Amino acid sequence: MIETLLPFLPAFLVAWGILFVGASSPGPAVAMLMGLSLSQGRSAALIACTGIALGSATINVLTILGVGLILSQAAWAMMLLKLAGSAYLAWLAYGAFRKAIHPPKVAAETVARQSAPALFAKGYLLQLTNPKAIAFWLAIAALGATANAPFWVIAFFVVSLAALSFTCHAAWALALSAAPVRAAYARLRAYIEGALGAFFAFAAFKLATSRI
Repeated sequence: MIETLLPFLPAFLVAWGILFVGASSPGPAVAMLMGLSLSQGRSAALIACTGIALGSATINVLTILGVGLILSQAAWAMMLLKLAGSAYLAWLAYGAFRKAIHPPKVAAETVARQSAPALFAKGYLLQLTNPKAIAFWLAIAALGATANAPFWVIAFFVVSLAALSFTCHAAWALALSAAPVRAAYARLRAYIEGALGAFFAFAAFKLATSRI
């Protein structure tokens, strides 16, 4: 079983890295989780994180199916997808470097108290309609990490990325409920954005030069 997984690990590592950086960088989900943590507590934010993780898994499965169809039809289409994904990552690198120079403030989204199903649906729908999340998943899918993989490897890929999405967003939910953490994050924002820019630039190069 391990021997079957090993050939896919290099692409998996890049995919995990892209998602880790994407889920760790501020965006609509972080603003929502900050608002939930402050207004309804950590448990409410963690429920929303579960919805975000399932939303990530849904987009992942859809992109895998879509890219699998592209791969089976035309290599040139896959090349265009890879170039589009690398261009998007390069644009993210530019944006991160720009924010490292002029770090913007991340304001918490104000939300009313909600039930557990509503919180789950909020996280799920936010992820499904988040352009940032969709673009990240398209970039991950363009790696072709699961091409010609057996079903259990694909399942492992989907579950591992969903778990990583939950972990990253849950870390935000837990951390942002503490005022000292928010203050420290504000002080270090420029360095964090600079590191994100470097990673996005590396990921863009890796995706653009990877084999089809």
